[in-house]
Amino acid sequence: MPRFLAVYTMKPEDLARFRSLPKSEQDAIDTAGLKQWADWEERNAASFPDRGGMVGKTTRVTKDGIAGAVNPFCGYIVVEAESIEAAARLFENHPHFSVFPGDGVDIMPFLTDPAP
Repeated sequence: MPRFLAVYTMKPEDLARFRSLPKSEQDAIDTAGLKQWADWEERNAASFPDRGGMVGKTTRVTKDGIAGAVNPFCGYIVVEAESIEAAARLFENHPHFSVFPGDGVDIMPFLTDPAP
């Protein structure tokens, strides 16, 4: 079965706007959203060989050295599906952007097999 990397994205300004809400509003959104997210993962568990996780600040390594970097990535999950379209359909109306201030989910096929 083909595997895909799904990367959750969020614009820094959208996260900042969310973090500027009163704590009670953030907590209410978190409570509702995390329940919906867990329910979504449970319904689709057979499609996720690696449930991934959320990620923090980025450090980039280049030929010029190591430095902090900014990108829209905030998490990932590995998906098994018949096609990229089938993988994408799993994320329609996902709580990442229907409840939380997420921007989207980028889905990319793995072009090499994972190491044994």
